Amino acid sequence: MSVQEESGADVLGVFSDNLAAAVERAGQAIVRVDARRRQSASGVVWSADGLVLTADHVLERDEDLSVSLPDGRNATASIVGRDPGTDLALLKADTDGATPIEPGGAPRVGALALLVARPDGQLATSIGVVSAIIGPVRTMRGGRLEGFIRTDATFYPGFSGGPLVDTSGRMIGLATSQFSRGRGNGVVIPLETIQRVAGVLQSHGRVRRGFLGLSSQAVPLPEALRGTLGLQQESGLLVMGVEPGGPAEQAGLIIGDVLVALGGQPVRNTEELRDLLGPERVGQATPVRVARGGESRDLMVTVGERA
Repeated sequence: MSVQEESGADVLGVFSDNLAAAVERAGQAIVRVDARRRQSASGVVWSADGLVLTADHVLERDEDLSVSLPDGRNATASIVGRDPGTDLALLKADTDGATPIEPGGAPRVGALALLVARPDGQLATSIGVVSAIIGPVRTMRGGRLEGFIRTDATFYPGFSGGPLVDTSGRMIGLATSQFSRGRGNGVVIPLETIQRVAGVLQSHGRVRRGFLGLSSQAVPLPEALRGTLGLQQESGLLVMGVEPGGPAEQAGLIIGDVLVALGGQPVRNTEELRDLLGPERVGQATPVRVARGGESRDLMVTVGERA
């Protein structure tokens, strides 16, 4: 073997050893989560006091939960909080001896990354790159994510709830198959979202989200109507349906109204309306403005909480 060939082999060996070390480092914080009938899932030791982070959709029951720790011990777990909107959940278990995961920096497109999991109690991994960062996005359940991380690392069964880590073994996101439709075999929830939601779950057990009880679609506002109503925005939300007994119906909204403002803020599309229906709005009487029959109507709605 030539000197050049030996040098190349050394580089590959060092690279391989570094990746294995990253998996081992992350693995000290990864547990198996037993919360459904068939396939176990994975979870991450989130704090030294026994909080375990996992994907909400893997919790198919509320009781008889357990986690398997890196040293092989089994520990009973209970639910601290869960949020289907972002597919995140926090458990509490006796994780004494396990090391909390170390957070990493912001992911970079093109950077190598590893999915690390413990689906059957044994450490498992797959490697890929951060292929894209998409967002911010809204999920079908109303959750707000600062973005999706896409990776071409393989999501094997039981990998949901495990972390995506950088080449130092530091966490940059959490794997989930829940939001994978049209996005490949799985996506990764970014650390920014995880830290925000985990804090709320630890304090309140759930993330409150407001709702009005209506269906709508964005429509353009004719220039003449904008002039009559004194509006600068070029679109609003046409009310297509109103839930019987819901907040919108109780406030007097009807099919055919065009919602143009909530809480004094313009509403041009569904995304803006969802952003305005944050937890601080739940239970609060909030002014809404609609265009009805070419005229402006001001109503008051008490924002409900999304189930």
